[in-house]
Amino acid sequence: MKKVLVCEDEDSIREFVVINLVRSGYEVVDVNCGEDALKAYEENEGAFDVALLDIMMPGIDGMQVCKKIREKNSGMGIIMLSAKSQEMDKISCLMSGADDYITKPFSISELIARVDAVCRRVNRSAVKPEEASTITSGPFVLNLKSRTVLKNGRQIDLTQVEYQIMEYFFKNQNAALDRSSILNHIWGESYYGDDKIVDVNIRRIRMKIEDEPSNPKYILTIWGFGYKWSGGNG
Repeated sequence: MKKVLVCEDEDSIREFVVINLVRSGYEVVDVNCGEDALKAYEENEGAFDVALLDIMMPGIDGMQVCKKIREKNSGMGIIMLSAKSQEMDKISCLMSGADDYITKPFSISELIARVDAVCRRVNRSAVKPEEASTITSGPFVLNLKSRTVLKNGRQIDLTQVEYQIMEYFFKNQNAALDRSSILNHIWGESYYGDDKIVDVNIRRIRMKIEDEPSNPKYILTIWGFGYKWSGGNG
């Protein structure tokens, strides 16, 4: 049974979310503030598959909770709940380490679909027997078993979504990949959001792997189309 941490300060919304997650087969721990969310995480560290975090809360807000959890755990799924629809708020969520965001009001079918999708990504770790355990590209080594990426022998701290994007690039080196193919491969064809989530995650990865993120040589932009992994050779 997958375990979800729900942090939402509006009682009616939190109860609605919890009831429907439980009906969908999830084990749920729910809290109404950021302080209690961090306490629950520490008491159950490693046990949660996904966290649903409301952004706007008194005290420690959802964005701060997201950053603190992400500092300790790169593999846990994090979905932000926001009443805001402005583009920069969505980008800020993703740049802080979230895997996805949902804008209120949302339908329960959308919420469950998003949680299901994040759980699938978090637990997509099996390596096929015939598959090589590592892929090398320039100074990078991607390990399919440990789901890690090294650059010049040093491990890069990636979230699971970032790792999966890197894996997709490594398996399609020097191929131009359009945004929709990246979106469908990582987030699934039934993803409710838009393809800007791809761009934000690429920006985040570049900040971690590029010597000069503003002048990338590994993840190249194909203007009007998508991206290409060059391994530093493009």
